Amino acid sequence: MSSTVRLHVWGEFACFTRPEMKVERVSYDVITPSAARGILEAVYWKPEIRWHIERLHVLKPIRFTSLRRNEVASKIPARNVAEAMSGRRGTLALYVEDDRQQRAATVLRDVGYVIEARFQIVDGDPNEAKHSDQFARRARDGRCFHRPYLGCREFLADFVLVERDRHMPQSTLAGSGERDLGWMLDDMEYVSDAGGPVVDGHRGARWRAEARFFPAIMIDGVIDVDACRRKRVAT
Repeated sequence: MSSTVRLHVWGEFACFTRPEMKVERVSYDVITPSAARGILEAVYWKPEIRWHIERLHVLKPIRFTSLRRNEVASKIPARNVAEAMSGRRGTLALYVEDDRQQRAATVLRDVGYVIEARFQIVDGDPNEAKHSDQFARRARDGRCFHRPYLGCREFLADFVLVERDRHMPQSTLAGSGERDLGWMLDDMEYVSDAGGPVVDGHRGARWRAEARFFPAIMIDGVIDVDACRRKRVAT
């Protein structure tokens, strides 16, 4: 594993949707590890590395607000995608203007986090310094492959690198004690399965996706994800 990197992210709104809410979107209280990983990959992604979230620092009070958003009412059937991939005719078009509805959402407002993470080299040249330097340069210059977002693409995130010789941004939750945030989505894991629906295009292997959840405990505004992961479960 590489040395730890720290990225300060913030935004006006955020929505880290709870999967148990089937109709209206309701956000988790804080950013999830998978959303944090997505932000890091927006800044620096290579197929040779895999990001691993260590800690999440919540810098601002947890505050919710309600709003209404236009969303697509349906989704493209998986059968159509499979037919198109196999060379047969499959309808993949979805016209938003003809198939949308307005839904309520309970989202977070005025959020700020510091993501502490490290990466693991899973393939290729085992040169950690090269990847660390490239990430630091890109984050320092504000470069990204696509604009990072806070759960939903319309909730854009600003970001800045927290240099190693700089202090962590001050959290308003310092000294607030322990807070149980309940079970939270960690990430998706892909398990080898000969009959799985996910196909590796390079190796031809099949996988199935499993959601991993963990009991999130925040102490003085900090979630030690590594410690919480020891009690995680799969669904």
